[in-house]
Amino acid sequence: MSAADLPAAFGGPGWSPRTRAMRDEIGDLWGDFTVDSEVGRLRAVLLHRPGPELDRAGGDDAALMLSPSDTDLARRQHDLLAAAYEEEGVEVHRVDPPVDPPPNQMFCADLFLMTPEGAILARPASTVRAGEERWIARRLTELGIPILRSISGTGTFEGADAQWLAPATVLLSRGLRTNAEGVRQLREVLEGMGVRVIVVDLPYGTMHLMGQIRFLDRDLAIVRHGRLAVSAVEAMREMGYTVITFPDDAEIDAHFGHNFVTLGPRRILMPAGNPATRRILEEHGVEGRTVEIGELARAAGGIGCLTGILRRDPVV
Repeated sequence: MSAADLPAAFGGPGWSPRTRAMRDEIGDLWGDFTVDSEVGRLRAVLLHRPGPELDRAGGDDAALMLSPSDTDLARRQHDLLAAAYEEEGVEVHRVDPPVDPPPNQMFCADLFLMTPEGAILARPASTVRAGEERWIARRLTELGIPILRSISGTGTFEGADAQWLAPATVLLSRGLRTNAEGVRQLREVLEGMGVRVIVVDLPYGTMHLMGQIRFLDRDLAIVRHGRLAVSAVEAMREMGYTVITFPDDAEIDAHFGHNFVTLGPRRILMPAGNPATRRILEEHGVEGRTVEIGELARAAGGIGCLTGILRRDPVV
């Protein structure tokens, strides 16, 4: 049999090779969800409204929480957060597990990292949070988002430990929530798509990289004093960032003022009750919309932690 006589299934004349790169199929074969910055116009997020799992959590160390909360008020505040996004023109997609999930399921940012080619599924470091990623994977799949890698083996990784410095550069931290094996697996995937990975260690007593640094524009970042490696600050400055510091650790501890989400260049959604933080941001031309999340913050997370970022516009 000559090549011309082969069936298409065996590479004959009817064979149609798949030649497009993965990122070229996003928005066509796959859902239109990509992220390659922390500051591009926010278009879509993933949220989980806390259900009965929060009522049973107890609000103590056993649930990785700071203090008990008024759970009905916490849910109302979560509704306000979702409404604020929708009023800003952001699509809100929801995680609604068919069974009661673990108590911290609402902290969607920890459970995946979006890239230009799809999502990397996290593997939370605590037994308390084990299994949350299952429900995120289910929802990502429903939205048509490819899962490029599920962190596996002995690796642990939480999405709040990775931040996009630029479309081809990610800052990744190793610490309490992301271990060395998790870092190795993340690097393998990201470097495979041409992304440079800068790895830094977090100090003992810190939770996530997100809690130490936030991005306000393509050339402006704000950090917590004494909480971020010198190499991270040096890398940002080499890339043209102006790096400022949060003004008031007491305010941050009380109201999670550092835990905001950037809606677009120099516009953020931030927790209410942080006047010192808001003043310093306004001095740098940043507009802050506020929403009350005090009861949710008792669970040891803020707006940034609650929000899984699904889609941002490219930064121009």
